[in-house]
Amino acid sequence: MSLAIISPGKNPSTWISVIRTLDPTLKIQVYPDISNPEEVEIAFLWQHPEGLLAEFPNLKLISSMGAGVDHILRDHSIDSKIPIVRIVDEKLTWSMTNYVVMGVLNYHRQLPRYQKDKLHKIWDMSNPELEVTVGVMGVGALGYDVLEKLAMMDFPVVGFGFSEKKGFKYPYYSKNELQEFLKSVNVLICLLPLTAATENILNKSFFSKCTPGTYLINVARGKHLVEEDLIQALDQGQLSGAMLDVYRAEPLPESHPFWDDPRITMTPHIASVTNPKAAAPQLMENIKRIKENREVLNLVDRVKGY
Repeated sequence: MSLAIISPGKNPSTWISVIRTLDPTLKIQVYPDISNPEEVEIAFLWQHPEGLLAEFPNLKLISSMGAGVDHILRDHSIDSKIPIVRIVDEKLTWSMTNYVVMGVLNYHRQLPRYQKDKLHKIWDMSNPELEVTVGVMGVGALGYDVLEKLAMMDFPVVGFGFSEKKGFKYPYYSKNELQEFLKSVNVLICLLPLTAATENILNKSFFSKCTPGTYLINVARGKHLVEEDLIQALDQGQLSGAMLDVYRAEPLPESHPFWDDPRITMTPHIASVTNPKAAAPQLMENIKRIKENREVLNLVDRVKGY
């Protein structure tokens, strides 16, 4: 058995070091230098070239290097019998929630406004706090934790998802109640998984249903957002601003209009980054379970897309 690490553009050295600490006997092959594809039974990957996994005839498990799996599920050449798993890490949740709370507080206390005032030497103490009701799209482990933390800070919060939820702790709207959800909030956080149903969901039609002046925070996937529609929604006042951590192309091209738009706060996909020391034990546990023909941890439902 060998483990193939496939992460084009990412240096896997930290992962290799941690994995070898946990199991020095495990053979590791790193793409593109995979000399014995027939030995590969576990693929550990991020943004792999589509169709590549078909080169491994004895593949038994595919594991994402993070919480997201859309980069795997878009490869329709993968055998449907091979289980796909993802990383579930409390530190990922902690980091993501802290980032989102920071974004909400910055908007609530108008930090962008005061930074702009500073440039023009304006001393304006009027209206220092904005009234905020936060809507979280996607209420899995990450989204629910965001709701919990913001509610603890006494922010009104509302959840939205694509499935029905009975007995949910907070006000909740399902997909057929999108209009009501959007009219009930003025800060919108996207934490949806990327699926066929959610790709391009943040578009012109969507923004037209928002409360005028809504503030958008997207920390899910770049493909949720139709980027030219965001600019138009800002120009028309449907949105008052946006905080983005994910983009359709990463790194963002230097010619992209987001760079020069003061209404858009940007970070380079750092809201929540997988920690190899925390995540590698999950990978090793699943390798053990595959060897013992036991059920794996954090199995992905291919139909739901997460």
